[in-house]
Amino acid sequence: MVTIIIVIVTCIVSFGAFNSTRLMNRWIFDPYSIHHRKEYYRFITSGLLHGSWIHLIINMLVLYSFGTAVEEYYQEIFGTKGVLYFIILYIGGIVISDLPTYKKHQNDVIYKGLGASGAVSAVIFTSIVFQPLAKIYIWGVIGVPGIILGILYLVYSAQMSKRSADNINHDAHFYGAVFGFLFTIAMRPSLLLHFINALIAWI
Repeated sequence: MVTIIIVIVTCIVSFGAFNSTRLMNRWIFDPYSIHHRKEYYRFITSGLLHGSWIHLIINMLVLYSFGTAVEEYYQEIFGTKGVLYFIILYIGGIVISDLPTYKKHQNDVIYKGLGASGAVSAVIFTSIVFQPLAKIYIWGVIGVPGIILGILYLVYSAQMSKRSADNINHDAHFYGAVFGFLFTIAMRPSLLLHFINALIAWI
């Protein structure tokens, strides 16, 4: 249910920003404004914005697919606190994933960023904690075990971040993924043993 609400709110805000430059500029991730004007709210509001319909649709489809599953896992493990932990996971994914970029660009008046990719990465890697061998389908056709795809994703994100060859914030993808994995295990350390046992049984 929380996932659906996040998807709806994100779509509404993103659609509004598509039609309002003022809203986009006011809420976009702007490290310079955050650092020099103390506009810390941008850490969260930027996660509700997207650069295009394709960017929005892909993020929200992935979030819906994995978010609903993670919500169920959290409710099974944490009971009534599951909803709260999921909200913390998502918002934490947005904020934590942007911290390295904030540090890197806090004096850069040009750099801007937006999107929920860091939070979505956190949700995906949380699902990998629970089901490391469950297949994730690339383009809906090629099924790859989550743990394998996850490792490839981290390596790819790290390499692309070093190259800085495009306008994608690969740091957010990387740190969002790491945050999602570690946060869930921190909330219930026994899940690490579950994760390791699943890998050992597979090997």
